[in-house]
Formats: sequence, C-alpha cells, structure tokens
Amino acid sequence: MASGATVKDPGEFDWRNAREELDGLPGGRGLNIAHEAVDRHAGGPAAERIAFRFLPKGGEMREMSFHELSEETNRFANALHSLGVEAGATVFLLAGRIPELYVAALGALKARTVVCPLFSAFGPEPIRSRMEIGDARVLVTTPSLYRRKVASWRDELPDLEHVILAGADPGEAAGVPGSVSMGELLADADPEYTIDATDPEDPALLHFTSGTTGAPKGALHVHEAVVAHHLTGRMALALRDDDVFWCTADPGWVTGTSYGIISPLTNAVTSVVDEREFDSERWYRTLEEQRVTVWYTAPTAVRMLMKAGDELPRRFDLSPLRFIASVGEPLNPEAVEWSRRVLDRPIHDNWWQTETGGIMIANVAGMEIRPGSMGRPLPGVEAAVGRRDEDFEEGMEDEGSMEVIEDPDVEGELILRAGWPSMFRTYLHQEERYRASFTGGWYFTGDLVRRDRDGYFWFVGRADDVIKSAGHLIGPFEVESALIEHSAVAEAAVIGKPDPVVGETVKAFVALHADHEPSEDLRLDILGHARSRLGAVAAPKEIDFLDDLPKTRSGKTLRRLLKARELGIPEGDVSTLEEPL
Repeated sequence: MASGATVKDPGEFDWRNAREELDGLPGGRGLNIAHEAVDRHAGGPAAERIAFRFLPKGGEMREMSFHELSEETNRFANALHSLGVEAGATVFLLAGRIPELYVAALGALKARTVVCPLFSAFGPEPIRSRMEIGDARVLVTTPSLYRRKVASWRDELPDLEHVILAGADPGEAAGVPGSVSMGELLADADPEYTIDATDPEDPALLHFTSGTTGAPKGALHVHEAVVAHHLTGRMALALRDDDVFWCTADPGWVTGTSYGIISPLTNAVTSVVDEREFDSERWYRTLEEQRVTVWYTAPTAVRMLMKAGDELPRRFDLSPLRFIASVGEPLNPEAVEWSRRVLDRPIHDNWWQTETGGIMIANVAGMEIRPGSMGRPLPGVEAAVGRRDEDFEEGMEDEGSMEVIEDPDVEGELILRAGWPSMFRTYLHQEERYRASFTGGWYFTGDLVRRDRDGYFWFVGRADDVIKSAGHLIGPFEVESALIEHSAVAEAAVIGKPDPVVGETVKAFVALHADHEPSEDLRLDILGHARSRLGAVAAPKEIDFLDDLPKTRSGKTLRRLLKARELGIPEGDVSTLEEPL
C-alpha cells in the first residue's frame, strides 16, 4: 500500500499561485513561453537590458538586448508564417551555440510550433531517427552541418519541407533543395508580431531521451512548463535580475533549453553563451571577464577543472561569482570539497530529468550541503522512495501495485507525485510507454536513490541499462543498432564502464559473422564506423570480441552480466541464461 513517507515542501506552496508571477498573454489569451521570456521584458523597464552576450569562436562578442531579441524573434515567427508553417508543426534546431539558434527557438515558440533542439555533435543516424520520430517539418541548421550530417539521408524524410540555413549566403542556400538563407528570410520579415492565443497545454518543447530498448523517447512539454522554469531558476539557482548567468549546457540537451534559454530570460537575467568547447583556462577567463555571478555547469566539467590543478583558478578574479550549481549526473563529494577549498564557494548539486522539464531536487542557497547528496525537493515537488510490485504490469494505475518506502536509508526508485507544470505530457507516438511511467499517481523516474532521516536524497544508480556519460543519457539500443550495421558484426551489446572524468564510457561487446575473424584492424574499423554513425558522444570507446553474447532463454541479451564480468563484481542470478558461459 502507498503510504506516508514522502518529502513535501514546507508551507502551502501552490503552483497555481506561482503562475500569477507571470503575465500571461495580453487580454487573457493564455500562456506562451516566448512572451514570458522576451516580450514582457521588451515592453517594460528591462527593454534595453542585455538578454544575451554571445561569445563566438572568432570575432567580437555580440550583445542582444531584450528589445532587440523581441524584434529578431518576431521576424523569425513571421518568416515561419511566410513559409506556410502552421502552429503545431515541429521545428528542429541543429546548430552550435550561435545567436541564430536562440532566435529560432524563441521565434518558433512565438509561432506556436514545437521546438526540438538537437545536439550538433550527434552523428547522422541519431539526428535522422529523432527527426523522423518528431515528424520534422522545418530544420534550422548551418551549411556545414547540413552537408556533414543531413544531406546523405534528406530524401528519407519527405515531410521535411523547409531547411533554413543560418550563416548561409544566397548561393549556398540555392544549392540545397528546399532551403533558404536565414539571413535573407529575417531581412524580409516584419519586426512586429502578435502571438496568437496559446493554451497553456499547447505543445511547445520536444526533448529526446534514450531508453534501454527501442527508439529514443521524445518527451513532449507544454507552454505551462514556463511556470516551473521561472520559479525553479529563482529557487534552485538563486537568480535575480541583476545577475550575469552562465549555463554551460548546449541547448541540444534539456538543461541548455530550460536553463540556458528560458529560465534566465523569464527572470530578466543576462546570459553568457559561449560557442566554443571546454578549455579550463578560457573558462576561468570567461568567468572573470564576463563577471559571472551565477554559474550552472556539469560534474564532468568540474572534474576536468580539478584535473587542471588548484593554482590555475587563483590567477583569475572570481569575486563576482556568488553561486555555483551542477547537474547531469551525481556530483562526487570530492568535487564539493575541492570547490570549497579552491574556489572558496561550494557547488550546489541538483537533480532533474528530461521528463521533469525542470529542477526537482536541489541544494538551495543557504541550505546545509551534504557532499554527494542531490539535496531536498523544491517547494511544489513531492518526492519519495518507491517500489512497484514484482508482478507490476505496464498500464497498472492502482496504488496497490506499488508502495512508498517509509524507512530512511532504504534503496528504491525515486518517485514524484504527478502534476508539476513542466512534467512531460507524453512520449511522442509512444503513449503506452508514457503510461507505464506512472503508477498510483506517481511518476517513476528510473533512478535508484535513498532518502536520509533529514529528507536529503542520495543517488544510487540507474534502474535500467541506460549509460550516463558526461551528463548525457545514451541508450544501448541505438549504439547496438549502429554496430550491427557493420558488415562483420552479427550481434552487439554495450555497457557503461566507470570513468573518473565523464562518469561512464561506452564499451561494446560484439560477436562476428562466421566469415570474419577478430583483429585489431577490424576493431578499429568497427569503432570508426560507430563514430561516423553516432558521433563522438555515443560511440563506443572500447570493443571486445566474444564468440557469443550471454542471453536469457527467451533471447534477451544480459547486459547486466557483461557489466558484472567487466567490473569483477558478483554476477547475481544466472538461472535464466540460455547456457552458462
């Protein structure tokens, strides 16, 4: 039976009251993310405040005020209408952290289309599969990314009507069928735009997350999510309107959208956007030169900064920095202590998922930090440790099929009481899979945790085989599918292998067709094939050859057993093995 040991916020916090902190569209016409993020500031005292400082790979920094951002996003919304793109169509964004990506995201939200940012380091196959699942109608990308990652399969998506090329001259755009230069498109568009009535439940954001089997899952969020984006930015990240905020996440991941675009804008904060990739010395210099006050980054980046040494940060003036937060994977206690010792400030870890849309559990400002803990639930979030019955069947919704664990320090699955504004509304085209995530009014996150006597939550591990590398979730199925495309590979299975910097790396085990023999040249060829198909993020770093992969009698590959043998830990129950290996 479900029962009492949940952790609730103090007081009488109500998301309906939190909604009143936002304006809503004029005339009571609903709620639109882009209006709350941009237009309500552009029409008020914050109009000339800097919304974005873009730091390009080359050239000078570009600043964009809320007023300018409003006009540019208006132009993009009008441009979509000129192309015949209707509300509800999906606009995919495939670009680095360039101004055009941010303008397109917000302009598309004004036009009430569904925005899906993609990570530009993905290989062609993850991009194609996500755009196919997401019913892509429009793609905003750059000429280079189009040539390298889209052109080879463009004809496989006949419903992809428009490709908008950022940074392309007219000649480049003319060379790509169905494409147009974004610069030309915006130059011809009207800078005035009125957002149509937007129901808070209208779809707004599509983010993909990986699972253990099958295709990636497209978690769909609605405009109502902005209520959580706004409030959690203030509660968990301590944002205030005089801040300079730097979220290092790429918008291709949910953090880079929720807290790299939306939350700082709704809170009228100036955001730093760095197009370049990680470099420890340059990162410290950016903190100093931009006088960053709130910094949101990832444990992998923190560990890389630790490797760069304790003396490097002491060369820079970090005195404006008052709050550091981290997300993406558990922040190890050593990193918290390092930050206190070397940066003279703690790092405040927090927890959330693609599906939750916003921060759920956090170490907030002024709260005791227990190194290694995710923190405590934010106001409006009811969290618990739960367990579904062993005979649970997908689709069961009665509370009798689950229990809430009352005792502290007992491991179970982290569960959240459904109903917060940024909760995903479905897995696109996978409604049954979505329903299976909920039982008895609780969302089962798939993360194993324990809760201590004081209500702090501690991450234990994943309840499935999803690999967490540098904060990114990598689904084994996608990697295995790409490996099997190689002519020599008959079967493949992948696991996450612990790594001190990125958390886990992908290791593959493959069985070859009978006419192929293991060799170092073949290993390198398969690795290269996987990297070209998947990109550097998801591709395996190691491959082992096996004669056969361990399977259950029903034919399911036992990744768990492969991982146990790789790490030298107990193998657990092997009674279901097809035959012992």
